[in-house]
Formats: sequence, C-alpha cells, structure tokens
Amino acid sequence: MRILVVCGAGASSTFVAQRVRHAAHAQGLDYSAFAGTEQSLPIDLDAADVVLVGPHLSHAMERIERDAAARGTTVVLLPSDIFGDRDGTRTLALVRAATGDGNPPPADEPSAETPSNTTAPPSRSVTEDGDS
Repeated sequence: MRILVVCGAGASSTFVAQRVRHAAHAQGLDYSAFAGTEQSLPIDLDAADVVLVGPHLSHAMERIERDAAARGTTVVLLPSDIFGDRDGTRTLALVRAATGDGNPPPADEPSAETPSNTTAPPSRSVTEDGDS
C-alpha cells in the first residue's frame, strides 16, 4: 500500500510519513509512505492508495476528496494531535481502519509492541559442575 502524507510545506508530513513507514515495517506490512505538499497533490495522488491530510488542511478536504475519488484513493483527515504519535502506530491504525485492513499481523511477525530490532542477550551454557 502506498501512503501519501500531505501538509502545507512538506516538513511535518515528512515526519509522519517516516513514522508510519517504520510502524508498518515493524508490523510486517508491505506499506510505503511518502510526504507531499498541497501544491504537489495533483501529481502525487497518482502514486497513492491512501492520502493522509494534515489537520491544518481541513479547509481543502472537499477538493482533496473529489480529486482522490476520481483515482479511487482513500482520504483520511488526520486529527490535530497526530504529530504526538512518535512511533507511528496510531497513524498506521488510522490507515488500516480507513482501508479495511484492520487484520492483526501474522503471529510470526513482530508487532508494534515487540520492536523488530531488539535482540536477546547472548545465552551462556553452563556445564554440570557450574562452569560456563
């Protein structure tokens, strides 16, 4: 799934896109996310399955939804506190709910609660006499 995050100038959308991309990968989802601006939206829409719209662009939602509908693209207006979603899991949940992809990841895939980059400490073997 291709996720476009749109804001006014592209700065805050870059952070949201990066966080949602990391959250998706941590959950084993084949999602990509990229940032765009309101001005680049007509071009960027062609490459997106979902558009996440920054809360400060709520005034443009009618136009964005109309343009996205012509391409079969889902649009989600992000809540005003979304920039506090530091790990992207809340934003990812919004995407999955909007697209109907709310299924949990397979059991063998890491979840958001189990970061994929953690490793267990090396194990030590102990012999019968207690030596390692």
